[in-house]
Amino acid sequence: MVLAGWEVKSLRAGKAQLVDSYVLLKDGEAWLLGSHITPLTTASTHVIADPVRTRKLLLNKRELEKLFAAVQQKGYACVCTSFYWSKHLIKCEIALGKGKKEYDKRDTERERDAGRELQRAVRNKGKEE
Repeated sequence: MVLAGWEVKSLRAGKAQLVDSYVLLKDGEAWLLGSHITPLTTASTHVIADPVRTRKLLLNKRELEKLFAAVQQKGYACVCTSFYWSKHLIKCEIALGKGKKEYDKRDTERERDAGRELQRAVRNKGKEE
């Protein structure tokens, strides 16, 4: 991953969020979009920091081809699951994921509603006594 100096310092301090981030594969390159690295006030005083900028991921040719094939043919999405240190390098763990089918979403929603009703009933029973 190509990072600026302030981003490395922020990652050392654990100031990264991967919520809503994904990996875009375009023109034979991989880009990390949507990740938020909060700038440290002490490290980035003279730099105008963009916490959600697009960052280029450095992958070898074989890894890129494998990811391209999976995303194009099988309909997978490429996401970053974590950042970690390997000696002096910051690495990004990439995973392939498949979205839920419509019936899976309905099942999850049904289970969530049933759980809410159960908690509501338990809460109301405690108030009656």
